[in-house]
Amino acid sequence: MTAPPIAVFDLDGTLAETAGDLVGTLNVILKGEGLAELPLSRARDMIGAGARALIRRGFEAEGRHLSEADHDRLFDAFIAHYSGHLADSSHLFPGVVEALDALEAAGFRLAVCTNKYEGQSVELLRLLGVGHRFAAICGRDTFPQAKPDPRHLTGTIDRAGGDPARAVMIGDSRTDIDTAKAAGIPVVAVTFGYTDVHVRDLGPDRVIEHFSELFDAVTALVPRAAA
Repeated sequence: MTAPPIAVFDLDGTLAETAGDLVGTLNVILKGEGLAELPLSRARDMIGAGARALIRRGFEAEGRHLSEADHDRLFDAFIAHYSGHLADSSHLFPGVVEALDALEAAGFRLAVCTNKYEGQSVELLRLLGVGHRFAAICGRDTFPQAKPDPRHLTGTIDRAGGDPARAVMIGDSRTDIDTAKAAGIPVVAVTFGYTDVHVRDLGPDRVIEHFSELFDAVTALVPRAAA
C-alpha cells in the first residue's frame, strides 16, 4: 500500500507564535541571575535553536558568559518554569487551521518535528486545539538525534506512517531548512518566524508570507494523494 503524502511542520515560529512565553521564561531566568530583562522585540530572533541556545544568547546579550555547570542549572530551571506557562500568550498563526484542513482534504498526513521537548510539544498543541491533527509529534528527545540532523525528520516521517519520497517540511529557520536539505526533502519557509537571517537567503524551495499560501506551495512540491 502506498504511503500518503506528508507535510511535516516545525512548531515554534511556524505553526505557533510562542515568543512571548519563551522570552517571558528567559526573563525569569535573567532576573533570577540579577540581569536586566530583554524586550520581546530584541529577543524574538534569539529563538529557533532550542532553549539552551536561547539561554546562551540571552546571557551573551547582557555580556555574561555562562559556565557549563551554570548553563545546565539554568536550562533545568527554564524547562521547569516554561512547562507551566506553555500557552499563557502563545497562539496559532493566522490561517493555520484552514491550511491543515486543506492539506488533509487533499489526502496529506500531518506531523510535527520540533526541537522543543516532545511532552511540551504535545501539551502545547493540545492547548492550542490542534494536537489531534498530527499523526506524530516528535521533539528533541523523541530520537537520539535532533534537528539539524536529518534523522530527526526522517524518523518523524516514519513514525507518522509517511513516505520521505512524498514529504515536505515547513519551517521558519536555518535549522529547518538545513534539516530538510540534508534529508533530501523539499522545504517551504515562512517569513514570520524566528530567524536573524531572512529565510529567502537560506535557499528554501518555496517561501510563504501567510498560511493561505501554503496549500499551493506544498502541492507544487509534493503531489497530493490520488483521488
